[in-house]
Amino acid sequence: MTSAENPAPLWQPDPDRIAAARITRFQAWAAERHGAPAEGGYAALHRWSVDELETFWRAVADWFDVRFSTPYERVLADPAMPGAQWFPGATLNYAEHALRTAEDPARAQDAALLHVDETHEPTPISWSELRRQVGALAAELRALGVRPGDRIGAYLPNIPQAVTALLATAAVGAVWTSCAPDFGARSVLDRFQQVEPVVLFTVDGYRYGGKEHDRTEAVAELRRELPTLRAVIHIPLLGTEAPDGALDWSAVTSGDTEPVFEQVPFDHPLWVLYSSGTTGLPKPIVQSQGGILLEHFKQLGLHCDLGPEDRFFWYSSTGWMMWNFLVSGLLTGTTVVLYDGSPGYPDTGAQWRIAEHTRATLFGTSAAYVMACRKADVHPARDHDLSRIKCVATTGSPLPPDGFRWLHDEVADDLWIASVSGGTDVCSCFAGAVPTLPVHIGELQAACLGTDLQSWDPQGKPLIGEVGELVVTNPMPSMPIRFWNDPDGSRYRESYFEMFPGAWRHGDWITITDRGSVVIHGRSDSTLNRQGVRMGSADIYEAVERLPEIRESLVIGLEEPDGGYWMPLFVHLTEGAVLDDGLRARIKQTIREQLSPRHVPDDIIEVPGVPHTLTGKRIEVPVKRLLQGTALAKAVNPGSVDNLELLRFYEDIARERG
Repeated sequence: MTSAENPAPLWQPDPDRIAAARITRFQAWAAERHGAPAEGGYAALHRWSVDELETFWRAVADWFDVRFSTPYERVLADPAMPGAQWFPGATLNYAEHALRTAEDPARAQDAALLHVDETHEPTPISWSELRRQVGALAAELRALGVRPGDRIGAYLPNIPQAVTALLATAAVGAVWTSCAPDFGARSVLDRFQQVEPVVLFTVDGYRYGGKEHDRTEAVAELRRELPTLRAVIHIPLLGTEAPDGALDWSAVTSGDTEPVFEQVPFDHPLWVLYSSGTTGLPKPIVQSQGGILLEHFKQLGLHCDLGPEDRFFWYSSTGWMMWNFLVSGLLTGTTVVLYDGSPGYPDTGAQWRIAEHTRATLFGTSAAYVMACRKADVHPARDHDLSRIKCVATTGSPLPPDGFRWLHDEVADDLWIASVSGGTDVCSCFAGAVPTLPVHIGELQAACLGTDLQSWDPQGKPLIGEVGELVVTNPMPSMPIRFWNDPDGSRYRESYFEMFPGAWRHGDWITITDRGSVVIHGRSDSTLNRQGVRMGSADIYEAVERLPEIRESLVIGLEEPDGGYWMPLFVHLTEGAVLDDGLRARIKQTIREQLSPRHVPDDIIEVPGVPHTLTGKRIEVPVKRLLQGTALAKAVNPGSVDNLELLRFYEDIARERG
């Protein structure tokens, strides 16, 4: 995109809004104290933030008054990627910062959390009550023998108890990890068995789409298959008694103990998130207390412009990094809205009703939800009072141009639309929201502060106005400190640094425009990204290929130009098997029950065979490219395929689709 054809922005912040934005105040303060540019707006501030990386992150720590119980020796001792060493010598605690607002007598009784279920009636939990519960639970965890570095697992929906459990885990210096209860036991075990939790928080079930879903059998299986567990803590969401040997939530949170916040090194593990497991078990991604604290202060307090007067909603499950990001809204004194239920119950407009009832100011959702609303002829502003919303943010997949137009027309014409993009791998955004910049249709506003985001060609040459690989050329504090069970760091290096040693290659196709905005074109690998929840193809294969009729399978996730997402499952049947309605139903039921209802395929298609590399790996990315319309000669290197003729079948399917 060239300057000559720069279109008019869809939205432009007015001068008052720019002046009031926290990022504007931060820039003026950083200019006075840390040598940041006073003029030149966001572009100048961003340039400074990547050129003077240490000074920038020192300024962030000062601006947000990060409490270092022991001082740091320097900001960045080693800038190498992977292995950057941030704030050596410093100790702190994430949970202490998340609960800091409770120390203010003027705010202690304000709502820290607003819990909403499918009745859409909000229930507040005050800052003082949240702090009391965290103090009580942290004391109980210590009494159970939990020590810094121990892992604590959660099989919980998006409920206040999950937030309390996370903060209590961080308070004792233990390591949090969670899965949503719509994950089947096998999917959870693939994750939790790698990190060996000592305590597990569970529910008896959850409510979704107007129905109750019992999870007692799945919980029993988790208990059987996780031999490291010392305790199980039961949350009776559906009202059942705690199973034998489990502790009851009310018993472990009834005390009134002042929270004790373990002061841990900056790079002490905070939580383990999981990659999608495209080529095997999901990779356990370890992020640090200090790294997440600094990165989330920057993202939420500067980019999202959140503060004590805000209410922060983002539709998420506890199995997605956006839930962790949502909880960090507490760092900025913001009221966090937790919605536990279906995004479309009782109708497609449900999330807008929640925004009205909770008086949300930042409304976060998925691009897929926006497009579903458009298709269903939903009229949010006509049917609901959305006057408090100042920003609608979307992630999970790129927001198509029609999505920008629909939000502008149907929510508010003076609406800040922030399409953001990042990753579980950094639990943050590489590019997205900037409250002081214009919004152009189909574009993310800019790269984020402290992030030297570039688009590279295969030779590592930066591109402007052309599609390339998303690359980050400087370290971010929230980059993984390591993968669990990866002692020599080889899995970590292979995941991000193999293509361009020393630079983070993320696996997205992007264009950086000449005005600094960013266009995301979807994955350059084969991760399945359904409604913002990532899953690897390996999970699907493991489940489906247990069926006796299935010889082999291939699953592809395709971002479509209209914002849709097509996920076909190709099956190669055993001799004599027939792909009839009965087999289709069993395949869908298997995926729904063992993995996730979100990852049930849109189509199940019989194929004559599954193509492989010469080393026996299923060929996913070339098939994805064929289905997107790429010519066979450009989609794959013919010398790397065991049977080139099989690929012509997928090329024919692409032709038939249009």
